[in-house]
Amino acid sequence: MNGFRKVLWFIVLLSACAAFGSFYSQYVMGLNPCVLCILQRLAVMAVGFLALVCALFSQTGKAARMVSALLVSIPAVYGAGVAVYQLYIQSLPPGAAPACGAPWTFRLRDWPLFEWYEPVIRGFGDCAVPDYVLGIPLPVWSVLYFGFVGLLVWAGWLKSRKALL
Repeated sequence: MNGFRKVLWFIVLLSACAAFGSFYSQYVMGLNPCVLCILQRLAVMAVGFLALVCALFSQTGKAARMVSALLVSIPAVYGAGVAVYQLYIQSLPPGAAPACGAPWTFRLRDWPLFEWYEPVIRGFGDCAVPDYVLGIPLPVWSVLYFGFVGLLVWAGWLKSRKALL
């Protein structure tokens, strides 16, 4: 197995841990996710899923590694953007923050197979109220995760590219 595939498998493991942490904070710690938190959760799951799909392929060609790095990076950049926006909302004075919008369970309740994915999108927290884990706001953890994934995938790509030269 080449080094880039090992990076992808590590991202799969890291994403599974992050998703587990998200569900643990909701269903065990009682932290109610807001609309933006759920978008970040879905971005974490998308990063993990795309890294898994990419890791299942051989990754021997330069083009395959480039496409894989781009595929994993897209939801990571989106998730980081959502987390930074949520940090901005949380930095506003009380009462000045915009509304998050309707909860995802309200928006998607009539979609097919709703019962299957409803636990993933359940939540109705306020985006302007920060929740803390280990004294750090949750969007900061998200930015750290997405930033680390981005650095990891592109460092792995760069290292695999140099190995071929």
